[in-house]
Amino acid sequence: MSTQIEQQETETEADEETEPEVESPGDRRRAQRDERQAQEQAQREVEEETLDDEDTITLKVFRYDPEVEGKQEPRFDDFRVPFHKGMTILDALIYARDHYDSSLTFRHSCRQAVCGSDALFVNGRQRLGCKTQISELEDPIRIEPLPHQEVVKDLVVDMEHFYDQMEAVEPYFDADELPEDELEEQRQTRENREKVKMSTRCIWCGACMSSCNIAAGDNEYLGPAAINKAYRFAMDEREGENRKQERLRIIEQEHGVWRCQTQFSCTEVCPKDIPLTEHIQELKREAVKNNLKFW
Repeated sequence: MSTQIEQQETETEADEETEPEVESPGDRRRAQRDERQAQEQAQREVEEETLDDEDTITLKVFRYDPEVEGKQEPRFDDFRVPFHKGMTILDALIYARDHYDSSLTFRHSCRQAVCGSDALFVNGRQRLGCKTQISELEDPIRIEPLPHQEVVKDLVVDMEHFYDQMEAVEPYFDADELPEDELEEQRQTRENREKVKMSTRCIWCGACMSSCNIAAGDNEYLGPAAINKAYRFAMDEREGENRKQERLRIIEQEHGVWRCQTQFSCTEVCPKDIPLTEHIQELKREAVKNNLKFW
């Protein structure tokens, strides 16, 4: 009898030892995460070995994140990126983000130098990331956010003040009279169109504002982009005369066109080649003529 009881106890213990453990959902997620991280690490090692046989460039990218402990002190991270003909700064940043650090933050949209969202400070100069060719730069390439603006995270800056300055010049068309027929266009001569054509190319990237030493020291200065926008409407022959006078009064204030010291830095960095300094000087002449009185 005792032998039978001992045999049953032995069988029970054996059953307990062989019974499989139930894996919880949390365990599965952790296992999948560990496996994914191991695969990513292996892929990075393979890519780094491959890079040894390719032309590469080194990006020194500004990093800062006020919401993450350990990243609240600004620093520069190095990324080794494979180079190919026609590669832009934006291409290189996207490669670094997708292959090395998914937390790398920067703005971009159209990738055709139209949206103006990827203006950066590259090798000491304001440039559009999607327009700047890697082949034109010296290695290593130092990439920073636009100067004179508050950094939100990494290469992203707060553009709110820039947009406020643009809105301050009331950048919209306002004619005294409209055509009688609602389907008739508001006509403009070819000569006048040529006069304002370049000013219409502004993409609101903020590069000119960032390069301006006056704007850096005077937070109320309208800045070259806003003044150029005022030029676009003030010089349009279709603008109402009363509206033009109002616009001139806006830009000839203390922090308007007279703060410009004609350093040409805005013109030099404009990615659309707008003659910003020339437009500012022409508005100065218009402001003077506007105040002239003959008795």
